[in-house]
Amino acid sequence: MGNHHHHDDTSHHHHGHEGHHHHYTTGNIKVAFWLNLIFCILEFAGGLFTNSIAILSDALHDLGDSFSLGLAWYFQKISQRKRDKLFSYGYKRFSLLGALINSMILLMGSVFIVMAAIPRVLHPEPSNAKGMIIFALIGIAVNGAAVLRLKKGSSINERVISLHLIEDVLGWVAVLIAAVVMLFVDIPVLDPILSLVITGYILFNVVKNLKHSLKILLQAVPMDINEAEVKNKLLSIPHIMDVHDIHIWTMDGNYNILSLHLVIEEHTNLEAAESIKSQARNLLQDFRVHHITIETESPSQVCSLQDC
Repeated sequence: MGNHHHHDDTSHHHHGHEGHHHHYTTGNIKVAFWLNLIFCILEFAGGLFTNSIAILSDALHDLGDSFSLGLAWYFQKISQRKRDKLFSYGYKRFSLLGALINSMILLMGSVFIVMAAIPRVLHPEPSNAKGMIIFALIGIAVNGAAVLRLKKGSSINERVISLHLIEDVLGWVAVLIAAVVMLFVDIPVLDPILSLVITGYILFNVVKNLKHSLKILLQAVPMDINEAEVKNKLLSIPHIMDVHDIHIWTMDGNYNILSLHLVIEEHTNLEAAESIKSQARNLLQDFRVHHITIETESPSQVCSLQDC
């Protein structure tokens, strides 16, 4: 006795910060992607020109942003497709692929930067402080302008992107301070140390995002749904004797799916059983579940599944 709530498919897309990139319109992603990518290429050139590994670390940060925007732009289109014969749950989970691929790219890039920075902590090389100051000022101006523009927007995504951009501005402010210090005092080791700080920050976020994505892929119970609470609420409905075989998982961190078995009193007629099921459905609406499948059985029936 499946459920017919498929019209919910598109209606619950505005929850949670994990929706990082996948709600704002494709047009916005496109513009942000190209701006980020062009700026990122400039940064890599600047990092090599000034011999500053801190600027290269910042460039890696921006490359990560570019990739996540580009992949979000691509997978956003796919994840909006409706369910079909091939993917009976639809394409929502494709939005996770972008996050996973991007995490892998950033992980590899960070390892590369750390390997390059550590020898330079031990044997510092001079960086072009004046060049670093110029690039840092351009970086602050470009990202700062973008932050001010997005401040006018009120959507969750605009807030999320502006946070990203504020991080970039802070990264550049750090580069600027280090460069100004190096202009007056000869401490070239500041550059690789700053690089390690920026890379450490990137790695911290990558690991956090990876854990989140993997939990979804491995079908963990969503953080905001408590299985014991679900069970207790259902047991409060008259004539329900037991609830078992509860499975709760999420497609993409927003669209949650639940299936369970209700054991109802012996000799309950079909009409009463349907009424109990609809009461159960109504109760489950409080739990941010968008697709519910309920199976009913009597106490004398032995549940055929192994993991009941």
